[in-house]
Amino acid sequence: MPDDGKARPRFPARLESVSPTGRKAAAGLAASSTAVLRPQSPLRQAHADADPRRSIPPAGLGLVSRDVRQRMVDRLRAQTGVHDERVLAVMGDVERHRFVDPALAVQAYEDTSLPIGHGQTISKPSVVALMIGLLLQGPQARATGSIGRTLEIGTGCGYQAAVLCRLASDVYSIERLRALHDAARLHLEPARPRNLRLVHGDGRLGHPPNAPYQSIVSAAGGEDVPAAWLEQLAVGGRLVAPTGGPVEGSQVLVVIDRTETGYLRTRHDGVHFVPLKSGFA
Repeated sequence: MPDDGKARPRFPARLESVSPTGRKAAAGLAASSTAVLRPQSPLRQAHADADPRRSIPPAGLGLVSRDVRQRMVDRLRAQTGVHDERVLAVMGDVERHRFVDPALAVQAYEDTSLPIGHGQTISKPSVVALMIGLLLQGPQARATGSIGRTLEIGTGCGYQAAVLCRLASDVYSIERLRALHDAARLHLEPARPRNLRLVHGDGRLGHPPNAPYQSIVSAAGGEDVPAAWLEQLAVGGRLVAPTGGPVEGSQVLVVIDRTETGYLRTRHDGVHFVPLKSGFA
C-alpha cells in the first residue's frame, strides 16, 4: 500500500475495501482501492456463518475431499509435464471448486478453463502450475526458495492468488473489474490469507506503491509486456506473462529476468488468455 508515513497494517483476517484517497499516487496512476484483511466481530461472523453462500458447499459429490484434488494433481504430474512438487502440493491444498460458479463446480478439478463472468475465465490448473513453476525457477526464487513479493495482474476469481499466497512472502493482486474484485474478496475470505492485498485498478500500470517486486505474473495477454511492469520488477526478479496478437493460438508465455545490466527474455509454451485492457470499471 502507499507509504503515507504511518505504520502499515498487518495482514489481519477479514477482507475490506480501503480507498487510497488522500494518498499520493504515482504520476499517471488512476485512483484505485485496495482490499485488506481485518478481524471479524462476533456479530459480523454470525452473519457470515448464516450466509448460505458460505455455509452450503457447492453442488457436486465429494468436492471437499482431498482425494479429488489429489487426483487432479496426479493427472497434472502424469499428463502435462508439470513437475514442480512445491506447486503441485499447494494446488492439492487449495479448493478450486470454491472459486467457480456452483453450477460448474463438478468441472473444477478437470484441466480446463471455466467462465467466471464478465467475459473472463479461471485458467486451467496446468497453466497456473506452469506459470508459478516458472516463477520458482527464477534466479532469486532459486536462491531463497520463495517467489518473494509478488504482483499478480488480473485477480479474476482469486484462485491463482490463493495459490501464490502459499509460495510468496506478500502478494498484491490487481483487478480492473470491480465485480470480479468483490467476488474474489468473498472467495478468499474463508481462507483469510494474511499476506494478500487485493487492488481494484488498472493492471497495465502495475502497482507502483509496493514496487519493486521479485515476481510478476499476468493472467491477461497483450501484444507486449507493458513498460510499467518492467520498471517495477526487481533486479534478480522474474516476470511471466502471455504475449501475442489477438488471434487464437498466437500467444506464448514470455519469461523476463531482470539483471544488473538489463532484461533477459525467453519464450515458452503457447497459451490462450483473455486480452489485457487498460482502465478499470
